Amino acid sequence: MSTKAKVAVIGSGNIGTDLMIKILKTSQNLEIVAMVGVDPDSDGLARAKRMGVGVTHEGIKGLIAMPEWEDISIVFDATSASAHSTHSKICHDAGKVIVDLTPAAIGPFIVPAVNGDSNIDQPNVNMVTCGGQATIPIVYAVSRIAPVHYAEIIASISSKSAGPGTRANIDEFTETTSQAIEKVGGAKKGKSIIVLNPAEPPVIMRDTVLTFSEDANEDDIVASINEIVKEVQSYVPGYRLKQEIQFERYTDNNPLHIPDIGTLTGLKTSVYLEVEGAAHYLPAYAGNLDIMTSAALKTAEQIALARQVKGGE
Repeated sequence: MSTKAKVAVIGSGNIGTDLMIKILKTSQNLEIVAMVGVDPDSDGLARAKRMGVGVTHEGIKGLIAMPEWEDISIVFDATSASAHSTHSKICHDAGKVIVDLTPAAIGPFIVPAVNGDSNIDQPNVNMVTCGGQATIPIVYAVSRIAPVHYAEIIASISSKSAGPGTRANIDEFTETTSQAIEKVGGAKKGKSIIVLNPAEPPVIMRDTVLTFSEDANEDDIVASINEIVKEVQSYVPGYRLKQEIQFERYTDNNPLHIPDIGTLTGLKTSVYLEVEGAAHYLPAYAGNLDIMTSAALKTAEQIALARQVKGGE
């Protein structure tokens, strides 16, 4: 008898399909038994059916009607922030954990490399955004060395890797990422920007992280960042620094003024990242999908393991 936790994915678009394939190919603790969409002709549902996964094109109502529903313990939501509130309530009432890949942020934020052991007993956990998963570990790495007064991140992704769900959630992306930079990353104030780059050939996901902190030892910050990069690489192998970390100091005689923030003195740390995807579904340039689905999978694995331990007590 399988001890794997049975799971479902709601959303048969780019993110949901990539997640489904990751679970099938790599997961040791999860078994996907249902793929849910609203378009009967979607590629995601067609692939799921070919791979032996139960499918429905009738949304969450169709999922509830499936015989697999009773045995499912974890549901991934890869739809939209607006739809998530309905999905969350239904799953909560049914006693199922929901891992939220939308920017709805109903449940607590989880970035596995930073707070992966936290809140996994909650009925709803939120995976922030692709930009958040890539950049918040860096903000956190600086903040554990010196207080961070302000952090700004710019996430640049190929427009080809941004499906309808991503495009429909742009406003929520910036708001949710900014909140998580503060709540998880530890910055006093956070700001996020996303850029959909239409370049051909498509560009790999690239992120810029700027932090303004109290003065600190540069070597300590570099060591902290390198350590967190290795932690992220344990579940996102294509995550890496693009170039050497850069520093600038600002003093009372040479302060830095940021609109809406004020005048700051201390240390500016500039970090440049890129994320190459594992190409489970879309090409390797779609690192924005890979880091979200990889983080969600890592979180669900931890939830499943925690439940196994609790059930064995």
